[in-house]
Order: sequence, then C-alpha cells, then structure tokens
Amino acid sequence: MNEKQGHRGPSIPNPADVLWDAMNQMRDTFDDKVSPRMGRGDVRSAIIVLLAEEPMHGYQLIREIEERSGGRWKPSPGSIYPTLQMLADEGAVTVATEEDRKIYSLTEAGREEADGASAPWVSTQSTPGNIGALSKAGFELAQAVSQLARSGSKEQKEQAVEVIDSARRRIYSILAQD
Repeated sequence: MNEKQGHRGPSIPNPADVLWDAMNQMRDTFDDKVSPRMGRGDVRSAIIVLLAEEPMHGYQLIREIEERSGGRWKPSPGSIYPTLQMLADEGAVTVATEEDRKIYSLTEAGREEADGASAPWVSTQSTPGNIGALSKAGFELAQAVSQLARSGSKEQKEQAVEVIDSARRRIYSILAQD
C-alpha cells in the first residue's frame, strides 16, 4: 500500500509524550502507596479529635481535615454528615443551630471517646520518606520538561538534558549515602 492509499509507515512517538507517559506511570506508582482515601473509622476518629478541640460545623471539619493531612485527605460531605448524624444518634455529639448552620459539639460520652481517639491524618503525613512531596516534585519536573520538549529551542533542550542528567546523578548519590 502506498501513501496515496493511506499507508504512511511507522509512526515515531513524540519524545515529550513518551516522557509524559513515563511520569504518569511514576505518579500512579506513588499514588498506589499513599492513598487519599481513608476508612469509615478514620472519619469518625477525625471528627471526634477535632470536636474535642472546639465545636465546628461540617464544612469546617472537612477543611480542617484537609489542612491537617497536608491536602492528602479531603473527606466528602457524603462521609462527614452521615457520621455526624450517627454520632448524634449515639449521644456522642450535640447539635446547635447558629446563623443557619449546624454546629456540632462533643457530649461527655464524646469526650470520653476523644480521650482514646487518635488523629488519622498523622499517618498520612508520616509516610516514610515523604513520598507525597517526592511524587509532586517529580510530576512538576515532568510538566516542565514536557513543555520544554514541545516549545523549547535546540539549545534549551540540550541545556535541559544536562540539568536532568546532573539531577539523576545527584539522586543516585543520595541513595548511595547510607
């Protein structure tokens, strides 16, 4: 089949696309190790720990959990509000309405539970080697390299190769330190 019939020969992948695919695979590997999803018991523990500090409404709880987990975990309203209702049904929290918002506070039973509760976001921040920050840095590097590969000059690409090669050698030297 010739070119007029639709055959153009083997296609050569764009180097930027190849790099981007590799970085997505690396990001997926990191994401598998540090999941932003937590279990039902974690939502309960988080609410109990936060309400032990001060009364809050649902969206305050969501924002505070996200902040304390370094952005690694943001529970949905669909997990927060049913848990708050369950805690209210069990008598662990009370609900008061202030300025059209439901404010949740711990009862004495809730305070007893808070004494034994631990903050679930601590485990997301103490991931060995802070792999979340490493993943983010690697992904941001891939974005910059991909952009340079698409729009940089030949000289800029050569400079980038030198920088990346140097960074790779430095990373291996970090691994060699032990």
